[in-house]
Amino acid sequence: MNESNRQQEPVTVAETLARMERRLARVELMLGLEQVPESEPVPPGKPVVGVGSLPVVGEFEVAVGQHLFANIGIVVLAIGGALALSLPWQGWPRSLPSVVGWLLAGGLFLLARWLQQSLPLIGKLCRGAGMALLFFATLRLCYFGAPSLLDPASVAAAACLSLAVAVNLAIGWWRKSVWLTGLAMVTGYAAALAVGTPWYVLGMVTGLSLVAGLALRKLDWPWLVVFATPCAFVTYLLWALGNRLEEVASPFAGVCLLLVWIVMHGLAMTGRQEHTTEGPVAQAGSFLNCGGYFLFLLHTFLGYREAFFAANVAASLVMLGMAVMFWVRERSRFATFVYAMTGYAALNMALIKATEVPELFVWLSAQSLLVVTTAIWFRSRFIIVANFLIYLAVVACYMVLVQQENGISLVFGVVALTSSRILKWQKNRLELKTELMRNAYLTSAFIVLPYAIYHIVPQAWVALSWVGIALFYYVMNLLTKARKYRWMGHNTLLLTVVYILITSIGRLAGTQRILSFLVLGTVLMVVSLVFTMIRTRQRRSEAEAKAAEGGTPPADA
Repeated sequence: MNESNRQQEPVTVAETLARMERRLARVELMLGLEQVPESEPVPPGKPVVGVGSLPVVGEFEVAVGQHLFANIGIVVLAIGGALALSLPWQGWPRSLPSVVGWLLAGGLFLLARWLQQSLPLIGKLCRGAGMALLFFATLRLCYFGAPSLLDPASVAAAACLSLAVAVNLAIGWWRKSVWLTGLAMVTGYAAALAVGTPWYVLGMVTGLSLVAGLALRKLDWPWLVVFATPCAFVTYLLWALGNRLEEVASPFAGVCLLLVWIVMHGLAMTGRQEHTTEGPVAQAGSFLNCGGYFLFLLHTFLGYREAFFAANVAASLVMLGMAVMFWVRERSRFATFVYAMTGYAALNMALIKATEVPELFVWLSAQSLLVVTTAIWFRSRFIIVANFLIYLAVVACYMVLVQQENGISLVFGVVALTSSRILKWQKNRLELKTELMRNAYLTSAFIVLPYAIYHIVPQAWVALSWVGIALFYYVMNLLTKARKYRWMGHNTLLLTVVYILITSIGRLAGTQRILSFLVLGTVLMVVSLVFTMIRTRQRRSEAEAKAAEGGTPPADA
């Protein structure tokens, strides 16, 4: 009876743990293991968390149950509040939905203040939801009513929305939160689209760009500028599309402000405290900022055909100026490349507008030399490679579009040879490790010059003209001591031989055929004789050098 009563007595958690420790100690003693130091005894009366108390919760489950659900819940509540405010509210005063929304926003701000110590993340989300409701409640004054209290394009509506945006920006700045400030800027872009008048849209976007730049300078928030850059251009695009892009021709200052925003965002990015010029922040900012030019190009093409040339020349100067600024201030290769190539693209657009085919290709070839020159100053191998690809595209377009050759293709050959010499002179400045780009330009010249001569001169004189090209290469070899020109001369002579044997032998008259064979044969013999003499002199010099090393006189002494 006593034994059964003893079994029915309740066993505490502390006793259970003590028994388990004694059993483990016996097992360790039997196995000969080292004695594990006992833990400190549990003070009497102190609660012990064990099997019979609260359940064990993992870190991932805490992240889902405590944080994720709370975050989603706040967002869902904010959306629900916005949907409730968007209802017609018929029979009620037209200002009542906005007042209710402001009160809800104030309640969320108070809740965020109460939670900022215990649950800071949830408090921050409550503050963000309050900022969104504050803006939406103000927007309710202009939309969703039947009729609405304020005309969206009125001065009163613009003032109310601007005040809501200013309050949100002040909250984000005061809390020193980059994501709250970004949310406030989103409400600013939405306010610009909601009002929709040209000067309000342009003024709001300009003001927000200034805020982003100031935040980077004061608080070192570069990602805010990266975020503001596409938002500004997307806002402008949506506003212009809403007004039919080709009809948004007034004010012209809107298109000019696109370039101003590019300059503002670029200047702001140079204010980073950590000047990692090739980091993701700098690269993303430069890439997105240059995207604004293509919006500029689209709008000027559709809405300002008369000013298209001048506008794109101005854009080219702006983009090249930004490339120079990033190179001088930061030595940023990526930003310099992106801005410079965008500037060259703008200049191409201006040339396409101002000139006609085929004269256009002359100007494009001249621009290729300009690009090579500036690339040397920028020390950019990437610009050299990109320019060569553009050069090939221009040559291909010329061959496709121009039906009758008038000598312009000779310009392509001259440009290729000149570019090759420039690259040779400034090889160290560009830090070119190989001769790949120079060989590419020389190969282009080797192909383009015979092609041009073939289409320009009469057929009877093609072979003789190609011999002249080969002689020009040999002269260049003598002047520059570059073996590449000598090999170009060899290959041109061989090409001439193939041309005469396969093509001209059945098309030329007797006198022209004889003259071509005689001239080509003479040149080949002279070239062979010259190289024989050169080789003989080299062997004699080598023999004299060996004799001098061995202390014996040369054989012909």
